[in-house]
Amino acid sequence: MTIQVKFAAKAGGQIEGALSEAPGQVPAGGVVVVQEWHGVNAYVRATVDRLAASGFLALAPDLYHGKLATTTDQAAQMMGALDKKKAVAEIGDAARFLERHARSNGKVGVVGFCMGGALAFAAALHVAGLAAAAVFYGLPDITPDELAHVRIPVQAHFARKDDWAKASVAAEIERKVRAAGGRMDLYVYDAGHAFMRSTDPHVYEPESAKLAWERLVEFLKRELA
Repeated sequence: MTIQVKFAAKAGGQIEGALSEAPGQVPAGGVVVVQEWHGVNAYVRATVDRLAASGFLALAPDLYHGKLATTTDQAAQMMGALDKKKAVAEIGDAARFLERHARSNGKVGVVGFCMGGALAFAAALHVAGLAAAAVFYGLPDITPDELAHVRIPVQAHFARKDDWAKASVAAEIERKVRAAGGRMDLYVYDAGHAFMRSTDPHVYEPESAKLAWERLVEFLKRELA
């Protein structure tokens, strides 16, 4: 189960987050898990635990600082009010915490879902020291030309039936990243937005979610070894 931890922010003060460690005592790769627009809720904590069970040291920083949305309207308002630049900096703070953790092997990646996917993409561009990024159906307010400068491996998971995070835009980013000499692999699923969210039967698509999770774990194990 996750435990609540606090860690220092480079800008000052402390940030809280949900941490879960891989079984045993062997050093593990660190994974910053970036929340959906609802906040660090039960689904995000379960994802942190699931990554730990797969052999990682996982941490979800609370980018809403104690707030949690219980409705879609609340989530939209909280996401709209979020300082994205500050959130990316706090993802960097979480990465540094994991890098220095006693269980860490020194390598840290980031994975994000929905809003968190967009922030993970932005972190891949702006947070120094990350070893890999995995993006689930999220696009930051950054042009494909800017994202072409990402120099860490990126694995992207998008849905064919998604009018918000369009797979066609992700494909353009992939093309530009590769053309610039970077590494990015895009997977597109016959599903809709948020198909990984197992707590919501309206969006969850189990077959796509299972395949995407297998690809994610394989990617992280390779890049964070």
